[in-house]
Amino acid sequence: MVLLHCCRSATSFYSLKTFSKTLTFRLTPYYPRPLLPLVVRPLSASAVQTAATSATDDSKVVKPQWKAAIDFKWIRDNKEAVADNIANRKSSANLELVLELYDKLLNVQKEVERLRAERNVVANKMKGKLEPSERQKLIEEGKNLKEALVTLEEDLLKLTDELQQEAQSVPNMTHPDVPVGGEDSSTVRKMVGKPVELSFAVKDHVQLGKELDLFDFDAAAEVSGSKFYYLKNEAVILEMALVNWAVSEAMKRGFTPLTTPEIVRSSVVEKCGFQPRGANTQVYSIENSDQCLIGTAEIPVGGIHMDSILSESSLPLKYVAFSHCFRTEAGAAGAATRGLYRVHQFSKVEMFILCRPDESDSYHEELIEIEEDLFSSLGFHFKTLDMATQDLGAPAYRKFDVEAWMPGLGRYGEISSASNCTDYQSRRLGIRYRPEPSASSSPKKGKNSAPTQFVHTLNATACAVPRMIVCLLENFQQEDGSVIIPEPLRPFMGGLHIIKPKHIQN
Repeated sequence: MVLLHCCRSATSFYSLKTFSKTLTFRLTPYYPRPLLPLVVRPLSASAVQTAATSATDDSKVVKPQWKAAIDFKWIRDNKEAVADNIANRKSSANLELVLELYDKLLNVQKEVERLRAERNVVANKMKGKLEPSERQKLIEEGKNLKEALVTLEEDLLKLTDELQQEAQSVPNMTHPDVPVGGEDSSTVRKMVGKPVELSFAVKDHVQLGKELDLFDFDAAAEVSGSKFYYLKNEAVILEMALVNWAVSEAMKRGFTPLTTPEIVRSSVVEKCGFQPRGANTQVYSIENSDQCLIGTAEIPVGGIHMDSILSESSLPLKYVAFSHCFRTEAGAAGAATRGLYRVHQFSKVEMFILCRPDESDSYHEELIEIEEDLFSSLGFHFKTLDMATQDLGAPAYRKFDVEAWMPGLGRYGEISSASNCTDYQSRRLGIRYRPEPSASSSPKKGKNSAPTQFVHTLNATACAVPRMIVCLLENFQQEDGSVIIPEPLRPFMGGLHIIKPKHIQN
């Protein structure tokens, strides 16, 4: 480890006191922002059931708040492939019901169109000179047609809502190279470095943080509950350094920096492919509102161009967003989740790309390469995985995970992921682009250019702060209890090179 050797040989280290004098001049404006006090809680299953059935009969379907532009004809024409995909992902989507509802919808639409045509014929006949008896007959016929249409149009609306409700659970299709199976079937696409060799008793980040006075989990548990924490002293500076470093590195690669709303509408969460309601939801919903706390900046960044048509020349759009993230972590327990590894609130830097469909595979490669470059520059030992079908979320066409070696845990832990969601999110968010006419094309005069198409969306984590702090503390710990700061982070640490136990600080 050349970096470690160079750090050990350094002759001058800043003390925290000296460092604090230069802090103001070193930090850029990504200091974590305070949140308004809100009463939030994940809804229970019973609460969800009550909300879903209020103001409606049991026989009626809850009307979706929004409609996805799902290509039902494509699903029907590719029934076998869609069924295999659902099975490979172990999804609970009911394809047979979706297709049954779609067929019913088409039949009702045809009947509605037939009755509307008949009503138009009757209306046209009424315009001519008619005998009173003939006119009365047409009036009765028109009345019957109107009543039949009202009933059918109500059925059509109900079928449309039922179809949307069922079809929205159908997952994205899957890249042909994705391994089929559970997490154990995921394949290693790249291995970087080797596990750090420590000649002394290895400490985990919880013990290191306690001895270096970096965390306070006990006070946070009293104030907020389990899986919350206070960062203290150098850990605060380390969080801000990680955020600023990750944002600046992404900006060098052409990404536009953003800070985002951290409270969004439930419908936007749903459109991005997350479930804000349910017994095991990872989303905190705000009581008596249609809003949620975000679990990732992917959600508000995905919504920034919602219901818009972009010009082809504006693509790709690349964003790097800083936000706080909030997750219920329902079902998480055990030693592997203690300390900072799995928490309810954390800071994260997220990359997000909107691009043309033919470019999404190449941008997916670009995102994972950026992640690999970032983590390599810090000296981490990690592996990149091509995640298997059952480990893909509904929006993901393909997902790469990065798992870094954590000596204190004695295992690899996920620190990042990169997903290509193709048009799954854009069909729900309503994000299209208008292709520019090619030189060979000659659109008719007065006509607009080619029909709009849905963009593809991709997301990738540049820096999930708590997991990064775990890696840094456990991999760069020294025998005397100090922790070396990797070279790339030092300009963002006010020159601080090492975190020392208080009893040996200069």
